[in-house]
Amino acid sequence: MTDKTVSLITGANKGIGYEIARRLGALGHCVLVGARDKKRGQTAVDQLKAGGVDAHLVILDVAYPPSVETTAMLIEQDYGRLDVLVNNAGLIHDRSLKPSNTPLDTIREVFEPNFFGLIGVTQAMLPMLRKSPAGRIVNMSSGLGSLTLQSDPNGPFADFKVLGYDCSKTAVNAVTVHFAYELRDTPIKVNSACPGWVKTDMGGPEAPGTAEQGADTPVWLATLPADGPTGGFFQDRKPLPW
Repeated sequence: MTDKTVSLITGANKGIGYEIARRLGALGHCVLVGARDKKRGQTAVDQLKAGGVDAHLVILDVAYPPSVETTAMLIEQDYGRLDVLVNNAGLIHDRSLKPSNTPLDTIREVFEPNFFGLIGVTQAMLPMLRKSPAGRIVNMSSGLGSLTLQSDPNGPFADFKVLGYDCSKTAVNAVTVHFAYELRDTPIKVNSACPGWVKTDMGGPEAPGTAEQGADTPVWLATLPADGPTGGFFQDRKPLPW
């Protein structure tokens, strides 16, 4: 048990997830680093601890329900509650594929962690989030999931279409709306965050932004005050169109 804010970040062993964990840790949170790979996860935890973060490894494969159930049981046993859930883990497929030749199996592979896994983790952690005086759920989405931006012939994504990934993020935004509505009369706030195009394994080296920049909006949403927004979609701390 701890008096600190307890935060679980999925896919936190690298990239934006790691930076979210680092920044929440710097704010005094007890950070649970969700990672599928024990070795990589432990390396991340060791690095965070070296920087003064109260970090702990959680072996978590969001696409494998038994792993999610075990994680929920361990958090309940060790902490008794959860204050922040950042659903960050996810995949993207080959960006050269067109909608007409993207295999269904490829789309299913992306949807497993990005959509089904996100829902499964949220459902499993919700009983503990209800025990928090100020629960926060942050779903990592993308501007590529915005139907408004995707359908704009003059918009930033007019020539950038990744069927499985984009649709999974549109679906994530729908999940945000649904959970925010169910939890509207509780202290829990649920929002989607777009980190922007940043230099990570997923974003690639040509991305203009950094992981540090990408982590700013999700950290802001994870630490919203009681009068903060819920059921929204944000980038750079500003609303994005659905």
